[in-house]
Amino acid sequence: MTPAETPTPEPGPPPPHFRYAPAPEPGRYRLVINRGCPWAHRVVLARRLMGLETAVSMAETDPVRELIDGDHHWVFSEETGSPGGIDPVLGIHALREAYLAADPHYTGGVSVPGLVDIPSRKLVSNDFDQLARDFATEWTALHRPGAPDLYPEAHLAEIEELDRDVYRDVNDGVYRAGFAPSQESYERAVHALFARLDALEERLSTRRYLVGDTLTAADLRLWPTLIRFDVVYHGAFKCNIRKISEYPALWGYTRDLFQTPGIGDTVNFDHIKRSYYYGIPGLNPGRLVAVGPDPSELLTPHGREALGGRPFGDGTPPTG
Repeated sequence: MTPAETPTPEPGPPPPHFRYAPAPEPGRYRLVINRGCPWAHRVVLARRLMGLETAVSMAETDPVRELIDGDHHWVFSEETGSPGGIDPVLGIHALREAYLAADPHYTGGVSVPGLVDIPSRKLVSNDFDQLARDFATEWTALHRPGAPDLYPEAHLAEIEELDRDVYRDVNDGVYRAGFAPSQESYERAVHALFARLDALEERLSTRRYLVGDTLTAADLRLWPTLIRFDVVYHGAFKCNIRKISEYPALWGYTRDLFQTPGIGDTVNFDHIKRSYYYGIPGLNPGRLVAVGPDPSELLTPHGREALGGRPFGDGTPPTG
């Protein structure tokens, strides 16, 4: 595809610019996220499942970006726990302030998640993929007892292969469909998306999790897109060949993980809907926010225990 056919979508991350891997140090860093963003959601899940809540504080931006100097930016607000729109720990209003503190000449996009060094207020990383991996593999000294192994050595090659396919066709695929500049590029993206979903449906019809018999990073890669699919991508992004709820295995898998401790409690559907329907006026000029679907359907029995496997293996679920 030409660059014109693959625009950087407004809610998605630009290529990571800040990739410094900080040494684990409790209380040193603050994770800035938006509850609507699937890229940030993966890091939130890794932090939650590893039990890093006390080691790495977290700040939420407003679900809708604010127009500042002609660009839309992630900002803190009263609604998300920042009195006067100023994050109480970092003392900033917009995440871009941490970007500029790290690089005063930075002119690229501003994305969530962002890991910010609290003493200097400088962004140290906006690489969502590496942040999730680091929380799972490099911060082990600060993990809770019973934390799962999201990157088991025996399945690492399979996880990484799935990650590439799911990222290309599903995670990024919904955006390439939603922001396609032509009918041809839209159809190419949407057909690749549903071909991959069909393959995942077949894979998950005989196994509870994507790789092995426990939760792994592969599940954290796929699930944040699935949980948003019927809520926003099916309608707002025209990914409407089928709903996830029309796939027996994928829908059961989505419900199974939603009901797993430490996963469903990281979801905020109100923020997801407002972030996409209200926050992207180019796709939805009237800024009407969809009412459905009914989230209580996610709590219905899924029956996937019959496939075997345990979400945390020999570990334990997170608490609190």
